[in-house]
Amino acid sequence: MEFNSETKNINIVEKLIDDLSNEFDLHNDIYGKLLLAVVEGVNNAIVHGNKLDKEKVVTVDYMIDEEKVEFTISDEGSGFDYTNIPDPTKPENLEKTHGRGVFLMHHLADDIEFDEEGSIVKMTFNID
Repeated sequence: MEFNSETKNINIVEKLIDDLSNEFDLHNDIYGKLLLAVVEGVNNAIVHGNKLDKEKVVTVDYMIDEEKVEFTISDEGSGFDYTNIPDPTKPENLEKTHGRGVFLMHHLADDIEFDEEGSIVKMTFNID
């Protein structure tokens, strides 16, 4: 699916995850991880990747089978240094209002990969 970089379009992704959860009878734990991590990834793509430029698109692809769900989120931004993310649990970062998204995604997904200098993220969630 593709949509313009507007935060209101996060609702589309939330509905997709709801539909997948119902169709595949996903456990509540998996549903919660999917919802939080994928919405965070889409929000990052809209706000940080595409800088809220409504002319730019975010693409969300997914694959689901008996063992796993994979989500790939792409934006049209220039990427970021995903190897150098400050740890939001360190005392010097606790008061900061940003910087928790990638940390959360790493902890919620069973596997996470970044490509294209960070403008593509692929998250895998085990469901078996």
